[in-house]
Amino acid sequence: MTTVLISGASVAGPALAYWLHRYGYTPTVVERAPAPRPGGYAVDFRGASMTVLERMGILAKVQEKATHLGEVEYVNAAGKRVASTSSTALSGELEILRGDLVDILYAETSEHTEYVFGDSILSLTEDETGVDVVFESGRKRRFDLVIGADGLHSAVRRLAFGPESSYLHDLGYYVSVSTVANHMGLDYAGRLYNEPGRTIGAYSSRQNTEAKALFYFSSAKLDYDRRDIPAQKELVAAQFAGIGWEAPRLIEGMRNAPDFYFDSVSQIKMDRYSRGRIALVGDAGYCASPLSGMGTSLAIVGAYVLAGELHLAGGDHVRAFAAYDVRMRDLVTACQKQGVEGARWFIPATKSFLKLRNLMFRILPYMPWRNTIDEMSLKVGNAIELRTYEDLQPLRAVPPR
Repeated sequence: MTTVLISGASVAGPALAYWLHRYGYTPTVVERAPAPRPGGYAVDFRGASMTVLERMGILAKVQEKATHLGEVEYVNAAGKRVASTSSTALSGELEILRGDLVDILYAETSEHTEYVFGDSILSLTEDETGVDVVFESGRKRRFDLVIGADGLHSAVRRLAFGPESSYLHDLGYYVSVSTVANHMGLDYAGRLYNEPGRTIGAYSSRQNTEAKALFYFSSAKLDYDRRDIPAQKELVAAQFAGIGWEAPRLIEGMRNAPDFYFDSVSQIKMDRYSRGRIALVGDAGYCASPLSGMGTSLAIVGAYVLAGELHLAGGDHVRAFAAYDVRMRDLVTACQKQGVEGARWFIPATKSFLKLRNLMFRILPYMPWRNTIDEMSLKVGNAIELRTYEDLQPLRAVPPR
């Protein structure tokens, strides 16, 4: 069992390809986009994911591209500071722009991994010895295993496990991120403004030469075309119309931004992350939502564990996938719980809770338990015991089941 098709070339897919190649597999990555996707918001690492980056040999490269984001302050409508968070509360132990991380992972894998850009999986047909894949381009190929690393709206999950509605759990919010001018002069810092059910703001990036504009709002399920970007931009603008503060300039920057992200704040909950010869990794299998601060950590750790268990099982995907399910479960549960709890604090629903949140942030630095938030996040990030797979003796290879 050597050939593995991975759908998705963002974070989980290339990370998985790295480890599979290291263990002697032949990975192929298919990606709908015409090239590695640039842009995106900042992503961060906590706990076990830092260990995985080190074992991959890319920790120093990620550190070189770190955002070095410092304090994030909350302001009122007049722009007056009302509260702030520590540098690690939102950015973790290490933070990097998603596009920079994608570039690093692609550079680490492109020489030994086949990348197929501008295509995607249309159908999957599994039998006792492999999976026949038909691509949207019309090409047909056969692989020993297929892995979905294609995000919240995973096509592999839909084809192998059933409709998205069976697994997607909306948290009742939407998020949009765009690159805008750093017109507030943010110096390795962020600034946020809240009204009940809405959070808007920005943080500096690329040595303060630009900023990432954030828009979060609570809403019942919205009906929109996921491919109609201009319509999505107007939807976001309508949600923040008349909000005051810096909203008009941030909205205008969002409308003219070179990149744009919009989606529901949702989680994927599944009883198992595999079926037959098909498995899921990262957001495709266990999205914890952007409000967890753990999505990228989950993707990096999940790729490491999935490849490691395949290596340890000596080619027995049944044994490997079962072990992968068990080993990831506690970490996934902890990260998803943090995503739900984080929403209450990041997007307060009422004026009274908003005032309470700001008060707690103001007094926190003076309390004996001032490091509680950082300690809790680190505990979540370490809610898994990482095996050192290369030090373990693989089982004797077994015939495919």
